[in-house]
Amino acid sequence: MDLERKFCRFDADITVTDGCVIEGYASRFGQCDQGNDVVSSGAYGASLKRLAESGRAVKMLWQHDPAQPIGIWDVVREDGVGLYVKGRLLETVARGREAAALVAAGAIDGLSIGYRTKAATKDKQGRRVLTELELWEVSLVTFPMLPSARVAAKGETPVEADLREMARLIEEARRDLVDG
Repeated sequence: MDLERKFCRFDADITVTDGCVIEGYASRFGQCDQGNDVVSSGAYGASLKRLAESGRAVKMLWQHDPAQPIGIWDVVREDGVGLYVKGRLLETVARGREAAALVAAGAIDGLSIGYRTKAATKDKQGRRVLTELELWEVSLVTFPMLPSARVAAKGETPVEADLREMARLIEEARRDLVDG
């Protein structure tokens, strides 16, 4: 089976500090993405356990390109929200320096997971519910699939980013009501 990818925007979920440390959510549970898929809570658990037991780590790549690692994920874990990641862009790698600058400027605002589906079901709405995934990598990307996982502005906390995203959604809904 081929490697699949799910994209998430950063602005609600990832922060950048010290120019190279990033943290946030690469995936959120229970949210339908643009591919009509929903990741279930616990979907990454077995994969993360296997990786830890074998001494391997989830890779941090640039745009899913295996020839362009740009950093290290120091923490990859599931919690009640989704797949939380925290890592460092490597400033000794040219693309790592570029990624840090692009994220800080807001030019790059997406995360994407590279995985293989181990188990999935269909729900009543016809969506694919991903119940077990084999996680391979988390990439910084330009175009995300899941709009709710994004990078925050430099120095912004994930909570501040969530509030900014909520304000944007409220403003968008207000405009739809006025225009509609």
